[in-house]
Amino acid sequence: MDDAGLTDVVEETGWDSLADLLHLPYPFFAKTLFLLGYDFSSNIYVITGDYVTIIDPGNDYTAFMDLFALGFKPTDIKKIVLTHGHVDHVMGIFELFRRYNCEGRNLEIILHEAGPQEFKELARQKGCKLTEIKGSETLDLSGFDLEVLHTPGHTLDGICLYHAASRTMFTGDTVMPHAMAEMDPSAGGRLDHYLYSIRMLLKKDIENVMPGHGGIVGRIGKQVVEDTYEGLIKKVVGLETPWMGGAVTLAQQGLLNEALFYTNKDLVANPDHQQALEMKAFLLVDLARNDEAIVIFDKILQQEPRHFHALLGKGRALLGMGGFQASLGYFDQALEINPQDPEALINKGMALYLSGRHDEALDIEVFQKEFGRRIKQEFAGKPMASA
Repeated sequence: MDDAGLTDVVEETGWDSLADLLHLPYPFFAKTLFLLGYDFSSNIYVITGDYVTIIDPGNDYTAFMDLFALGFKPTDIKKIVLTHGHVDHVMGIFELFRRYNCEGRNLEIILHEAGPQEFKELARQKGCKLTEIKGSETLDLSGFDLEVLHTPGHTLDGICLYHAASRTMFTGDTVMPHAMAEMDPSAGGRLDHYLYSIRMLLKKDIENVMPGHGGIVGRIGKQVVEDTYEGLIKKVVGLETPWMGGAVTLAQQGLLNEALFYTNKDLVANPDHQQALEMKAFLLVDLARNDEAIVIFDKILQQEPRHFHALLGKGRALLGMGGFQASLGYFDQALEINPQDPEALINKGMALYLSGRHDEALDIEVFQKEFGRRIKQEFAGKPMASA
């Protein structure tokens, strides 16, 4: 393979195809042009076909002069998709309106329903077809299907577009190489939303990232998404916090996925770190990933058969999988080591109760109290039935 094709981040000035820039033969890349943005203008992407689709028209009046010099015409533009409503991503539309008369019902503008109301009103005044999306839709853009993912965080109206065949994500400002967008509170930006959005992106098979700023990313797209995730987590725990210290802090705040991410980072550096292994296993149980947790607990128990927390953890994992009877053996072994441990007693009571052995379960005093407390909470949350 050409060495140039191994480049991870590509920055070029002037319109060029993704295929030429990344040396990848996908038909979608051959049909998609890229223009690098600058300080006050986002990157601009143009998908060609029977008509032209623009993803983020930027804020650079020379961009369209150069595009039309390549042989395209203003009337070729039928769709414009906005990744979010910041001016450096959308103002190019007004240049198309002003200089090239690109308006009216033949132009469809696609944006999230939470996008700026002022912009929506102006687009309607210009007679454009306005399509407001929520996320999960599939858009036909110049003959290619792209999936919409609602990715709030930087702003409330942020979206990403995923082209499955080429494993490519257009990320707007949600993910960028060598940088991370700040949350914009005035546009609904929130850290918890941002973390959720990156978690969602990490579930996708991403090889290439087309960001709103900076060079395009070929082949290492998933790593760039993970870098953004790590940067966001560091906003919570601090830049210099060790992996395990950060994992504990995140777990205490209920950020279990992020705590798991940090334990994995620690285990990359030290695969046999016992504390990290234990914490990872318990986090997996709390995330209902019980099969994965059992693999770790079994590894610990092979080395130390009377490991209290591993016995308790495996019992909890089996309980979560519906193996009520099987879990009892592990809770009993844990209680042989620590007979008064309340967590082990409560979990044993739960396993007995769910196995239909109600009387035995309620004979466990700490379980009886916990069971009663939960029943009271459940009824407290329900309205009283009328007579």
